[in-house]
Amino acid sequence: MDINERHRARMERKKAIVDAKIAAADKEIGIIVVNTGNGKGKSSSGFGMVARALGHGMKVGVVQFIKGAMSTGEEKFLRRFPDEVSFHAMGEGYTWDTQDRVRDTEKAQAAWAQAKAFLADPAYGLVLLDELNIALKYRYLDVDAVIADLLERPAMQHVVITGRGAPPELVDIADTVTEMNVVKHAFKAGIAAQAGTEF
Repeated sequence: MDINERHRARMERKKAIVDAKIAAADKEIGIIVVNTGNGKGKSSSGFGMVARALGHGMKVGVVQFIKGAMSTGEEKFLRRFPDEVSFHAMGEGYTWDTQDRVRDTEKAQAAWAQAKAFLADPAYGLVLLDELNIALKYRYLDVDAVIADLLERPAMQHVVITGRGAPPELVDIADTVTEMNVVKHAFKAGIAAQAGTEF
């Protein structure tokens, strides 16, 4: 048997396994996706899911925790679609810049109030909670209260949560969790953050 025939036979076996798994996955519910880890791509993936949801005609709510001191490319782009996307950048910048835990906590609580409004509204098919994990990591918000609100959302609403240091309690209730790991990053070579790739 040559390499092409072996490949065809292997893919035929694989297809049967994949088809069986697809047939068994028959639930349709809103899912919670958590993107965490120290690598690049957590928010980028979340905004990719925002684009995907918009492509399917869903209304999207975005709340950015921590971020907000500077405008990003995704914010500039998504604000072009006010009927489809409600975008709220509610932080004041990186925690090492703000250096004010009381103020950061107030901003995170205000952002969570906006998030709760989205989570209570079945008109939103997808809600992106960008950098929520950071607010939880620094205990600006109570993780148990956040989880209770997430679990009370409409049955078909999807939620994407990003940020380093996702707490174990959040990982436990999430449906899909991805940890981004650093292999190499331009910043380590002294390359500044670039518009279009970093913000």
